Amino acid sequence: MSRPRVLFLCTGNSCRSQMAEGWAHALRDDLDAYSAGVERHGLNPNAVKVMKEAGVDISGHVSQVLEDLPVREFDLVVTVCDNARESCPVFPGEARRVHHSFDDPPALAKTAASEEEALEHYRRVRDEIKAFVSALTLP
Repeated sequence: MSRPRVLFLCTGNSCRSQMAEGWAHALRDDLDAYSAGVERHGLNPNAVKVMKEAGVDISGHVSQVLEDLPVREFDLVVTVCDNARESCPVFPGEARRVHHSFDDPPALAKTAASEEEALEHYRRVRDEIKAFVSALTLP
């Protein structure tokens, strides 16, 4: 029997969905994880940095849109931001949808007084995503 396919979807597939996919690969051997955006924004270097601090290397990931993915059918689609939920396309099959909006670290970092303060936003969201992925119930 194949493992459930889980898609983490956000606006640009640059940060939150990339972190979620990275955590899924690192923590879950009971699913096949993918990530994509409704647009392609490029991989966020600060997301790579804070994930590496936590022992998860996502530096080889690339920012993708749905058309770039090797599969089209998913058992679970997790939108990790409100924009993705509102823009989420219809998926073939019986994909269950779950929404959990995480703060946008790049947006929060814009008002940071220092790089360290900016990275704290990324770290907090990284840790929130880790907890979410760890507790995710599969279909």
